[in-house]
Amino acid sequence: MNYINLTGFGLLMMMFTFSCKSDLETEPIELQTLDQVFDKRDSAGVNANRFLADCYRFLPSTGNRVGGDYLDAATDDAVSSNPTNTSVQQLATGSYTSDSYQDNLWATCYQGIRRTTIFITNIDNVPLKGQLDNGTSFNKVWKAEARFLRAMFYFELVKRYGGVPLLGDKVYQLNDDIELPRNTFDECVSFIVQECDVIRDSLRIDPMNLQFFGRPTNAAAMALKSRLLLYAASPLFNGGNIDAGNVLTGYTDFSSNRWQAAENAAKAIIDLGLYKLEPNFAEVFTTRNMERIFSKQGDNNTSVENNNGPIGYSAGVNNGRTSATQELVDAFGMSNGLDISDPSSGYDANNPYTGRDPRFYATIFYNGAMWLNRPVQTFEGGADKPGGSVQQTKTSYYVRKFMGNFETATNYSNVNHDFILFRYAETLLNYAEARNERLGSPDASVYQAVEEIRKRAGLTPFELPTSLSQQQMRVVIQQERRKEMAFEEQRFYDVRRWKTAEVDFNKDLHAAIIYQTGTGTIRQTAPILKMKFEKKMYLAPIPFTEVIKNPQMVQNPGW
Repeated sequence: MNYINLTGFGLLMMMFTFSCKSDLETEPIELQTLDQVFDKRDSAGVNANRFLADCYRFLPSTGNRVGGDYLDAATDDAVSSNPTNTSVQQLATGSYTSDSYQDNLWATCYQGIRRTTIFITNIDNVPLKGQLDNGTSFNKVWKAEARFLRAMFYFELVKRYGGVPLLGDKVYQLNDDIELPRNTFDECVSFIVQECDVIRDSLRIDPMNLQFFGRPTNAAAMALKSRLLLYAASPLFNGGNIDAGNVLTGYTDFSSNRWQAAENAAKAIIDLGLYKLEPNFAEVFTTRNMERIFSKQGDNNTSVENNNGPIGYSAGVNNGRTSATQELVDAFGMSNGLDISDPSSGYDANNPYTGRDPRFYATIFYNGAMWLNRPVQTFEGGADKPGGSVQQTKTSYYVRKFMGNFETATNYSNVNHDFILFRYAETLLNYAEARNERLGSPDASVYQAVEEIRKRAGLTPFELPTSLSQQQMRVVIQQERRKEMAFEEQRFYDVRRWKTAEVDFNKDLHAAIIYQTGTGTIRQTAPILKMKFEKKMYLAPIPFTEVIKNPQMVQNPGW
């Protein structure tokens, strides 16, 4: 018999319950056979629905997931506050091998692919009753959800490793020959795009339907397609840059057609007219709103605050896990939209945190920021940087993003902490980048998309200078993406796909050193970590165990 091992779906089960109950529901699902899970007598599909709910746990999370750190602490935006050589620091310094890559999701994603394929190939055995308002049967809807999840798992593999083996709808058993070769990057992209296109009209439309909140809508499939095609059009994958024979990428020439495809995919979401930017940037991440396109369900808790809050507060347990770098702080310009290096910006080095881009205040804890009814103290010897062996900021900054509004509170209270995987701001930036690259210079629609982001940020004026060149607009878009998407696991892959990591991730990162004296404040900068990036690191290494056991598994170049 084939038994199903299902664990860890706790919260998801609360969301995906039905009023009808199966006779088998009281039996532990890990002891049920496929015939029991996909019961031909179960018109409510109770056990099948439990199986589908469990598939969601393989979706990527964000937050403190890489050895307790943000993945962004492996970029130039942050460092881990942990005094030891953490997993994320190994990523930042390039001190990893093919059997010690610290963001290896190979096994997790293929487990998710196997589980969703089991569902896809068996759900039609269940005589589900009911349909969506548009007449789509629940069998078809559930199957589309599983195909979306499977496409997500393949994307998570492709963005890390390049081309990977595509398994189709075959569910491999232990005694099967699974020594499969890698498909090309191009073949993987085509497969994921086709899946997104096929399932789009079978998915729900309303993202705020609380009965099905957390399940993908048609826009979620469109957003996955948009991000994938943006990656495929980017310099890393567009032009055969990874390996001379193009065995892994499948691309042999640089083509503007790929930018066109990425542009069209983003524009299709915009044209839905359904999504919009949440007026308050900070609340995008703590309220369920119409900027969110798809999220992995989290919980109402204080986990982000406890993990990353400044350490010197008696209210709650704050671990101060993430230290934002001076490089990220400097990336945030002024509220008038100008860079701090611009002589006209009004930047004052003696009051460096005054008059900044409002997103700065929603993203970074700095010396003097209000929190839990007192100013943050990250000067040397301050309450939040006392020195000694306690874990604390290494840079005089902490990360504030994703937290609730506790500036004047005395204690934390529960906050919505879902893992947002796609949101509308990214769609606008995807569209602007792809169209700017395709046209060779920005037109009015590129300006409009970028300025919509800047307007919501609260920049005054939010308008950009007219007549920017393609390169000038490219820099603006990349800067806006860095500020807007900080700590959302975008920069780690953006810098790679732009193929600028050999510069951006090969440098010293800096801390602010702040001294509070009787006569005023003294500020200095000092190097805190040396990043190291080699060309081979544009793609993650295929796990050593996979290469050893499968003679057809070609390792990525340099590993």
